[in-house]
Amino acid sequence: MRGRLDGKVALITGATGGIGQATAELFAREGASLVVTDISQDTTDELAARLEAEGTDALAVRLDVSSPENWSAAIELTRRHFGRLDILVNIAGVLDWPGIEETTKDGWDQVVAINQTGTWLGMKTAMPLLRASGNASIINTSSVLGLVGSGAAAAYQATKGAVRLLTKTAAVEYATRGVRVNSVHPGVVATPMIQALLDEQGDRQPDIMRTPMRRAGDPAEIAPSILFLAGDESSFITGTELVIDGGLTAH
Repeated sequence: MRGRLDGKVALITGATGGIGQATAELFAREGASLVVTDISQDTTDELAARLEAEGTDALAVRLDVSSPENWSAAIELTRRHFGRLDILVNIAGVLDWPGIEETTKDGWDQVVAINQTGTWLGMKTAMPLLRASGNASIINTSSVLGLVGSGAAAAYQATKGAVRLLTKTAAVEYATRGVRVNSVHPGVVATPMIQALLDEQGDRQPDIMRTPMRRAGDPAEIAPSILFLAGDESSFITGTELVIDGGLTAH
């Protein structure tokens, strides 16, 4: 039976994190060849080896998404290994909780470099290969905190809002050039980035209490939305924002 991504090559950043790993595993089951990237070479190698053992052609690349040189090297390795790129999934990111007055300049710069600049660099560097595909898709990971304010996490929210509009402007720019660009906006998801907080606060965590479904999402519940935007079933969808939040932003 044909997979929904048969014959396609996908590059995923933050591939060893919660949502990244769930996405890589789902893409592999759907027939994609994968370039799995993350800041840690060891964990990236481990993920690629496991995917290879399950029959997927997977290339592991260490990638600091804030580095233009790292991006150039990753795309060149992709070109040499696969000769093409059809899907780019920008998931790598960091979370910083301080508000406006508590945020330091160094903290601000780090969050912007990874979440915002990293997303732009990925699109910029990968775009020639994606355009050559003729039927490519970019999925950028924003957040519900790129849609509504929370009163905290100033740098994180600023970058996720920027990713939302960067996605839209790229979608318009490349709409007739064979590249669709969309964003996903997860709510509270039980990933390693916030697991300690969830373990400490459980159902009393304020964002969970504001979520009508009264629970955190699982990374495996986010990956299918990314798959949908990556595949041909979403061929007339570009510039949109797909919210996956258990109803958090519905009220």
